[in-house]
Amino acid sequence: MDQKLIQASAEHYGIRIDRFLSEQLPEHSRSYIQKLIKDGQVSIEGKAVKSNYKITGSEEIALLIPDQVIPDILPEDIPLDILYEDQDLIVINKPKGMVVHPAAGHYSGTLVNALMYHCKDDLSGINGVMRPGIVHRIDRNTTGSLLVCKNDFAHNAIAEQLKVHSITRRYRAIVHGNLKDDQGTVDAPIGRHPIDRKKMAIEPRNGRDAITHYHVLERFGNYTYIECQLETGRTHQIRVHMSSIHHPIVGDDVYGPAKCPFSGLQGQTLHAQVLGFIHPRTGEYMEFSAPLPEYFENLLTKLRSISSR
Repeated sequence: MDQKLIQASAEHYGIRIDRFLSEQLPEHSRSYIQKLIKDGQVSIEGKAVKSNYKITGSEEIALLIPDQVIPDILPEDIPLDILYEDQDLIVINKPKGMVVHPAAGHYSGTLVNALMYHCKDDLSGINGVMRPGIVHRIDRNTTGSLLVCKNDFAHNAIAEQLKVHSITRRYRAIVHGNLKDDQGTVDAPIGRHPIDRKKMAIEPRNGRDAITHYHVLERFGNYTYIECQLETGRTHQIRVHMSSIHHPIVGDDVYGPAKCPFSGLQGQTLHAQVLGFIHPRTGEYMEFSAPLPEYFENLLTKLRSISSR
């Protein structure tokens, strides 16, 4: 069991304890917090509380979180599209539908399973047995370039570059609507959605700084092809930001329309095309470009054809 002690303050007065704890512990869903409360694992001054308990603003809350049972993560012979590889790192062009690392419901078929087969024991261990080598992620249905570290030396160096936002990350996307301006910036903090904990949202009060720059590449009337450059790297950042300005990404049924206007997309039209960084060992700036996937090219061809009529 892992015990956590969380101190409430006056600004939290009147908030239900399950909501308060899910905001303080964004790595855990509200339903998981509610289960802990139901199981008697949340207490104040040694007395278990219920989910409808409301914060007074002065209490210290104790949580007992059961130890996680980690399943065996096995190497799998899954083909990888490798853009670059050396003794310190490997750059992968991730396909649509591939989860980056194992998590509940996805313990096989992930990029990590494939990397463990390809790299054997040459993966950094900083992020634990569930995420060996993984220093940053892209969503399951986002395609494109992803950097993986083979040792802790490289991992620490790349993590520092991510921290100071010095890594180049340019994405291609197709969004709904005709963007008013040829270029722009969305500067809006992102945090966990206050109700749906599986989603992110613009959260001016509790969110973390998030900045996305975009410019228009082509216009197709009701759709626009754009390039986005990340200044920060929050979860679902481009998807949330484009939705927040009423131009959600085509195919994104989480932050956009539930029904996709184009069949067969199976997720958002978002591609991590360009990835640039300073090599940890040589100090040289390196930049890689992942070609647009076939489904993306086919949709662009279709939109060009429709708009030329």
